[in-house]
Amino acid sequence: MPLRSRGYAAASSDEPQFINLVQKSSFLNRDGDAIFQDPEFSRISSKETKNVNYYTAVNDALATALETDESAILFGEDVAFGGVFRCSMGLESRFGKDRVFNTPLSEQGLVGFGIGVAAQGATAIAEIQFADYVFPAFDQIVNEAAKYRYRSGNQFHCGGLTIRMPGMAVGHGGHYHSQSPEAFFAHVPGLKFVVPRSPAQAKGLLLAAIRDPNPVIVMEPKILYRAATEDVPVADYTLPLGKAAVLQEGRDMTIVGWGSQLYTLEEAVRRAEAKWPDRSFELIDLRSILPWDADTVIRSVNKTGRLLIAHEAPLTSGFGAEIAATVSEACLLKLEAPVARVTGFDTPFPLIHEKFYVPSIVRCLDKMEALFNY
Repeated sequence: MPLRSRGYAAASSDEPQFINLVQKSSFLNRDGDAIFQDPEFSRISSKETKNVNYYTAVNDALATALETDESAILFGEDVAFGGVFRCSMGLESRFGKDRVFNTPLSEQGLVGFGIGVAAQGATAIAEIQFADYVFPAFDQIVNEAAKYRYRSGNQFHCGGLTIRMPGMAVGHGGHYHSQSPEAFFAHVPGLKFVVPRSPAQAKGLLLAAIRDPNPVIVMEPKILYRAATEDVPVADYTLPLGKAAVLQEGRDMTIVGWGSQLYTLEEAVRRAEAKWPDRSFELIDLRSILPWDADTVIRSVNKTGRLLIAHEAPLTSGFGAEIAATVSEACLLKLEAPVARVTGFDTPFPLIHEKFYVPSIVRCLDKMEALFNY
């Protein structure tokens, strides 16, 4: 299938390395107690924090879940020795081989097993080694896990099931280790789907997912596992599912993203503010794909009159299309320009051309300018 040009600018030579964007990000808490000024964290009684990276925060959340819930089990391909990204390191020795264990190389099988465990009232935490590998389990997730409660009139369910999967671009993943399949699952009533942007978010959202009474998929941006480090509360805490986070308030344009894309958007906003010093930008982390926080986005667009959505998945039927349709209906009389999207192309995810495929700072800036010039 030929690449369909949509007027996107390619990544320029001054595009910084992604890890540099993360290391200088203002979205990561590097000031200990500062995180407790956020209302979502202020209710945590203990103010002790520890500087950890993303995968260590995930490990801490998994350990907390296993420690506080005797019925919880953790399983997946290579999970027993720590997993391919080391998110479950040390958990088998700490909690035993009957609670943390490997499965055969069968995504359909391990998710089906998780559904059965959860249907019996236990807490099942399944790991899909890469989000790209979730598709063999698609039938189990969509036709069994999502519909279990509905088909029985709420007499039984598998709400204790959580599925973790590393997703999004990593810099060298190619076709089968880089995909962002969130839109496939956004069309499925009965599921929840979240994408944490940072270590503190990962711990709180993962614990919330594990304890939610519905099956939840947690997609973790794997490029952040070691790149993102911040001060994370040591205490047991959860963050709300289905609620977006306004990372920066502004009055002239709303910008929406999720996962690792937010660090690119943060730098794009910084450059836009330098280019247009009389304008300000509201940046929103959607966090939850299903359910998504339409109220927060609509309220923002009614204020700014412009909306830019960025995501790594292909353009056609990406989740940005749902946001665009909803906002176009709800904010029609407030919009100063059509809703804009900066996304991956309608091609398989490339290896050598990844830097051109993933939405870049330059592509986002070009689209911002087009919105202002409309």
